[in-house]
Amino acid sequence: MDDTSLTGAQRASLRGLGQTLEPALKVGKGGLTPEFYTELRRLFADRELVKLRFLGADRPTRAQLIAHITSHAGCVLAGAVGHTALFYRPKPTPAPSTSP
Repeated sequence: MDDTSLTGAQRASLRGLGQTLEPALKVGKGGLTPEFYTELRRLFADRELVKLRFLGADRPTRAQLIAHITSHAGCVLAGAVGHTALFYRPKPTPAPSTSP
């Protein structure tokens, strides 16, 4: 999934929903560890929007971290302001059952 899969209106709507969310996960000095991705996958299993906070990262570093997260976690960036970023990954739609 890439950034072009959301329209501007969808992105704006998601940012509006994300304003009330507290950051669920923080990215600090340890960076993007396997434990970070395990927790991120767990969060996305429960919800479609996850807000992250970047601790002590400058703007270019945050941009690199965001690109890495979107490519490795299968999500898109809904918005970023300062040290906070909002990511979206739709829940998979369940396959229709073929029971008689």
